[in-house]
Amino acid sequence: MEAVKKVNEMIEIDDGVHTPFHKLYGDKKTRITYQRKDFVDYTLMSIITALIVYLAYGADNLIGKIGIALCVILNISFIIRHGMEFTTPIIFKRPQDVFFMLMYKIQNIKIAYYLGLAFLLLENYLIYLTPNLPHKIEFTHSFALYLFYIHLGIITAYRTVILIAHLIKKEHVKAVLMDTAWKTHLKKQPSVVLEIVHAYFTGVLTHILLIAPWYLVISYFNFSIIILPIACVLNILVFRRALDDFNVWYYRDHWLGHNSELEFVYLHGTHHDAIPSGLIGVSGNGHLEGFLRHSIGGPIQFFNPIITFLLYTTDIQRDIALHQYIPGVFPKSTKEFHKIHQHSIHHFGKLKPYGFGINLNQPDIPEKIIKQFKIVPESLRHSSKLDEELNGFEWDNQKHKWFLELFDKYQK
Repeated sequence: MEAVKKVNEMIEIDDGVHTPFHKLYGDKKTRITYQRKDFVDYTLMSIITALIVYLAYGADNLIGKIGIALCVILNISFIIRHGMEFTTPIIFKRPQDVFFMLMYKIQNIKIAYYLGLAFLLLENYLIYLTPNLPHKIEFTHSFALYLFYIHLGIITAYRTVILIAHLIKKEHVKAVLMDTAWKTHLKKQPSVVLEIVHAYFTGVLTHILLIAPWYLVISYFNFSIIILPIACVLNILVFRRALDDFNVWYYRDHWLGHNSELEFVYLHGTHHDAIPSGLIGVSGNGHLEGFLRHSIGGPIQFFNPIITFLLYTTDIQRDIALHQYIPGVFPKSTKEFHKIHQHSIHHFGKLKPYGFGINLNQPDIPEKIIKQFKIVPESLRHSSKLDEELNGFEWDNQKHKWFLELFDKYQK
């Protein structure tokens, strides 16, 4: 009840339709898939992505080279999978939408972001004031870089194992997809191997973009071995505060990703362009979207590298497992889990829910699943209430029942 009360307090009715969650300064155009007419915009998005990778990692960094190569590969993949049509790009037709996009992001920033940044700046100021203390700056910098590369290596290795599992069971993957809305796409582009590899490259590139802000923080800020215990405690407290606003923040940002055409084509679209597999999992982001969300969205990149390492590694691993909507293929999820979580139907063509779509008030849910959510706030444990309040989302819907039946059919 407290979560619903908080939502009701935040809703500002404007002529009975618009709320702060659904406000647009430009045109509203709902999108969930790419089309061939998006080719020029997609190419521009790829160029911008490659530029950010270059500026963040540098020309000599292997990660930078891989990221730029993936931009080229995925652009070629777009042509093979969707075709190409030369039209005036959205970014030229409505350049003001770029400004609006930045305004949306800034207006949606929550207090935890500012707290995380403030504590990072305070630590660096204290280091500046006390140069004679044994802060061990060189050690902490080297250690932070090791954590960064270890994190990237662990997640990429895990994603590669999933790639191999999907290629081994490619016929099973295709059979599942042919039972879904992806059937239309696979009739136009029948190579399931291409779809699997495309999803893998999408996940890797999105991961490189998402952690780029963390790499920049490591490169340009200092961390003290003396302040480390206090910093870690403060980081955890800030993260707990961020969790309180997480579903509200995510709903707004995600809604924009589907209802502002510029945001879909340039930010969120790549997340929906790949098959609904754990291969794409990176905190629910598209390429550029991940960079923006972790630059002017959440606070984790500002934390001490130890805390950032732990949070990013566990979050992305869970997001990979969460996005495995092809039953019967590693990493296998359980039907019981999907009974309490409806983000799956969002990847099969249904826009709602825009939030995390979790509802623990379901019968016959194992205690081990309930325990996984004990440390998260009420607003996340029953996040579907936000969609019910804002857009009339109904938990008992045919699409969710269909997905659970698909799970029964293919999960062995």
